[in-house]
Amino acid sequence: MTTHTRRSDVLAEDGPRRRFSGPATGEERRILLAFLTDQRVTLQLKCAGLEEELAARAVEPSTLSLLGLVRHLTDVERHWFRRVLGGQDVPRLYTSEDAPDGDFDGAAYDPAAVAEAWRAWRAEVAYADEFARQAPHLDVEADDTAWRGRVSLRWVLIHMIEEYARHNGHADLLRERIDGVRGV
Repeated sequence: MTTHTRRSDVLAEDGPRRRFSGPATGEERRILLAFLTDQRVTLQLKCAGLEEELAARAVEPSTLSLLGLVRHLTDVERHWFRRVLGGQDVPRLYTSEDAPDGDFDGAAYDPAAVAEAWRAWRAEVAYADEFARQAPHLDVEADDTAWRGRVSLRWVLIHMIEEYARHNGHADLLRERIDGVRGV
């Protein structure tokens, strides 16, 4: 008789039951920020313990990699919280008009570049969290002239949860392909 193991059963003590421990009731902002934090932690767990492998590509011709995901999500955080909601005139870090996929295409292994990508990601996450906590309410609005038009902080938080969740699915597959680790 073959015994099957669920992915969730291979997790260590710090698995999903501890990772996803935010409030399930109460104030909306607190719940949304907890969900976003859970998704950010998931990305970190998907990348944990890897060095050169962070730049390992998916299947050719894709340039998708874990490092590319970190770089991409850094630019996404920066776009929504600094550029759109914060109204700051700051450039994207990894993409541009000339290199719209620079976040993925430029994700090559170099220890200094990896450290810088994580530093930049943490800085953008810290800014986003502070912005979301300090905003007077979730209905704060701003214009995203490039794509959505008028957006609220509430919409951005929900979109960021979706963005991380989608890319964490990619990270699941990348991590399993790299070293067979499942369920982190």
